[in-house]
Amino acid sequence: MDRRQFLKNTTAAVAAAGVGAAPWRSAQAQASPIKIGLLAPLTGVVASGGKEMVEGVQFYLDQVKNEMGGRKVELVIEDDASNPDTALQKARRLVEQGNCHMLIGNLLANTGLAVANYVKGTGTPYFIPIIAADDLTQRARIKNVIRVAGYSASAFTHPFGDWALKQGYKKIATISQDYTFGHEQCGGLAQVFTEGGGQIVQQFWHPLNTADFSPYLGQLADLKVDAIFAMETGADSTRLIQQYASFGLKEKTPLLMAMNGTDQSVIRTMGPECEGIIAAAHFAEGSDVPTTAKFEKDYEAKYGKIPSLYGFSMYSGMMWIDAALKKMGGKVEDRETFIDTVLKTELDNSPLGKIVKFDDYGNPIYDVYIRKVVKRADGKYWNVPIETYPNVSQFWKYDPATYLKQPPYSRTFQGIKKT
Repeated sequence: MDRRQFLKNTTAAVAAAGVGAAPWRSAQAQASPIKIGLLAPLTGVVASGGKEMVEGVQFYLDQVKNEMGGRKVELVIEDDASNPDTALQKARRLVEQGNCHMLIGNLLANTGLAVANYVKGTGTPYFIPIIAADDLTQRARIKNVIRVAGYSASAFTHPFGDWALKQGYKKIATISQDYTFGHEQCGGLAQVFTEGGGQIVQQFWHPLNTADFSPYLGQLADLKVDAIFAMETGADSTRLIQQYASFGLKEKTPLLMAMNGTDQSVIRTMGPECEGIIAAAHFAEGSDVPTTAKFEKDYEAKYGKIPSLYGFSMYSGMMWIDAALKKMGGKVEDRETFIDTVLKTELDNSPLGKIVKFDDYGNPIYDVYIRKVVKRADGKYWNVPIETYPNVSQFWKYDPATYLKQPPYSRTFQGIKKT
């Protein structure tokens, strides 16, 4: 007799004997901890962001004394190594051997998509505060894959394209890491920018972990565009910003970046080469919103550094999950109710300073900041809001049904309007 059949027969026997099986299970569940499997890239090209993901989770658990929904929490951390095959292997370990009630994390889109495809078959709740693949809340939604405190990749570059038009920019070139997250962020900007009359002159795609950007920078310099948009993460972002400045482009052509490009995990070790770069995001650590400022101050006091987007997102994601668990008395074993409760829960009292709720597709609706990297009085650099787009939908101003008929953004489809 296998284990599943044994458990099935045992439960049936207990019920037949007239013993209160359901109350017994409930008591056992309440006495045991909630097991959360955290997947983060602790090695690989985005390892700096991965470490801050872990910090964000631990920062929240420290504040709530390691208890969520009235139950203790057991956190199990696995390194996905910035690799989708490794991420899948570690997810299986957490679910099938570790018996985790839920998974949270991953950073790179390809790792998140690998895990999402796996939990589609297991039903395990999988929370993605950072994985931004558009279709996870659009054309290929999976109900148990939930974007708590997360975002779709193109959601913030849609308004960024609009902002670029308002600056009078007519011609933009893009450079990006060649994977889903890059394709989607570039596509969001390119579609809005070209539909508004702008021109995407040329697009450059490079592999993750590119050491030398000079071949790309030389070509970008020759294009004589009004601005350059770069989608970079981790070490690639550091190298791009440094080489952009040393190549002499910083003083000639404005550099616009996707939000990860000027994240604290990148710019906190940099100097004036990062100053003045513009990026769009829902979180700006240099905001004067009181709750944001308090979060930044408390985080910096604990870890000795300004919080990153990764730390903030994981912290807020845990807060959102906890709010749902409190509503249902911590009964995380009831997966369907747990998932439905999370989707109906609004995020309140987060570092953003305003209530955030899901749209009909399971994607949070945020105010989007256009941010500028500025130098603080103590010499550190951070992102400060210079303009706000309120209540931005992942579909921007498009009708969702119409928008979803177009292909997802990819290297071959960038939504560029033909002139």
